[in-house]
Amino acid sequence: MINVNFLVRSAVTRDQQQIANLMFFETHVHRHLDWRTPLEWLGSPFYWVVENDGQIIAALACPQDPPGIAWVRLFAHAGHFSLPETWDALWQTASQDLSRAGGATVAVIALHDWLRDLVQTSGFDSTQEIVMLEWNGLTLPQIIKPTGIFIRSMTVQDLPVVAEVDEIAFGPIWQNSLPALNKAFSQAGFATLAEMDGRIIGYQISTQNPFGAHLARLAVRPEMQGKGIGAALVADLTAELLRRGLMRLTVNTQDDNKTSLALYDRMGFRRTGEHYPVFTLEVPAE
Repeated sequence: MINVNFLVRSAVTRDQQQIANLMFFETHVHRHLDWRTPLEWLGSPFYWVVENDGQIIAALACPQDPPGIAWVRLFAHAGHFSLPETWDALWQTASQDLSRAGGATVAVIALHDWLRDLVQTSGFDSTQEIVMLEWNGLTLPQIIKPTGIFIRSMTVQDLPVVAEVDEIAFGPIWQNSLPALNKAFSQAGFATLAEMDGRIIGYQISTQNPFGAHLARLAVRPEMQGKGIGAALVADLTAELLRRGLMRLTVNTQDDNKTSLALYDRMGFRRTGEHYPVFTLEVPAE
């Protein structure tokens, strides 16, 4: 039963400071691995808060990007209130609003056990796991670049075609929209393309950090997969990392993506032992 003193409403930009306080000072906080911070999504549809006597005590954001796909990008909760009760208040409103808007696939990477328990109670199903892998820089993958393949730096003008490659290379919940790729490119430490006959057939975007780099995105056109394009992009990246004195590269992929796992194993990546379940729920249209 929802506390009668709870008010669930859409988040607005003036809520930024209170939501930031929840994010940075509370224990129960989930932040999606995203190119945009949760506060940057303020003003978007499908972002709600719970108030108690005028004070924001919880927030939930699952804006759609691309359309029809709604990742849980933020759930934050003040610890002195009931966690299940505030989640239920927000999720009831979220599912109703999403349904009225035409329905959506809602997905969440459960980085915390408490979040896993909440979404399971709400009917989400675990569909796969994200696994983390690491390359330690001790060996340089010996990959022969396929004949006719040219690897070059990505430019902002390439992004519309990159978005097309991304859309056909991934299933719906894993696709990055053009706005997301623009944001990714602006944060990239390394971004390269594979071309054949002047046509973009694959790309990678990686971020740099104090410990090395993270391969955030690797995609190859489906008809060109299995021809060494992805391996060539990763080998080019690792060579560049070593030239810059960076000895660590991490990547994550789905545990059922056997092709990617085989590629990274061949390139010298090893599992770190970190793995996180992915939960999804289909919210039907009203």
